[in-house]
Amino acid sequence: MGFRKKTKAIAAKTPEQLDAMEAAGKIVGDALQAVRAAVKPGMTTLDLDKIAEDVIRSAGAVPTFKGYQGFPGSICSSVNEMIVHGIPSDDVVLKDGDLVSVDCGATLGGWVGDSAWSFGVGELAEDVRLLNEATEWVLMEGLKAMVPGNRLTDVSWALEKATYEAEKKFGVDLYIVDGYGGHGIGHTMHEDPFLANEGKPGRGPVIQEGSVLAIEPMLTLGTEDSVVLEDDWSVVTVDGSHAAHWEHTVAATAGGPRILTPRR
Repeated sequence: MGFRKKTKAIAAKTPEQLDAMEAAGKIVGDALQAVRAAVKPGMTTLDLDKIAEDVIRSAGAVPTFKGYQGFPGSICSSVNEMIVHGIPSDDVVLKDGDLVSVDCGATLGGWVGDSAWSFGVGELAEDVRLLNEATEWVLMEGLKAMVPGNRLTDVSWALEKATYEAEKKFGVDLYIVDGYGGHGIGHTMHEDPFLANEGKPGRGPVIQEGSVLAIEPMLTLGTEDSVVLEDDWSVVTVDGSHAAHWEHTVAATAGGPRILTPRR
């Protein structure tokens, strides 16, 4: 999840606080892996929500998304042309070939982990498979800019540059969803600053040792434009093209970027 805010600085967490955030992040990773392992045609996105919530609560954590600004689910479940913020529902029945994005958050000991993973139900169409692999690659390339001394938009530029490179590497046209992006994170899911998924480098607040961002590229096969559905949450591509969404919570450390939402 991500919403735009202005900021003057990126807060820095202590090593102990980063460890606490990673404890929450590992629960998120476990929930995502449980959902991915269980998914099959005929399941609903509400079934996926229940799996994730059970994992989170069994670990002694709380689903961060549930009740957040009125959101009813423990995960965001976005299928095919839906980019982000899909509401889990018994009415959305998964079928072979669907691309599912699951965004998940867990709060443990007052700290939040936030991560998203897109995956196929069965076998994906070739262009959709390449879109999904490219989006994961863009995330992993972009988060390399999360180092002390860089500025906020150095991460934005790293994501944009990686998207250009991914078009050649994976052989598909890719579009960066306009207006959505990552965010600061800590005691709450959304902290300053907003992190655009594209932009010129060298701008915005300096990334300090201990700064944490949720980095989340969102790419589509056909358009940068989106629309919010009548439920006031679900964001879809305007042309019905497929979208993929990958996210990790990442800390800047002296040893390089540290992923705080690992998948064991």
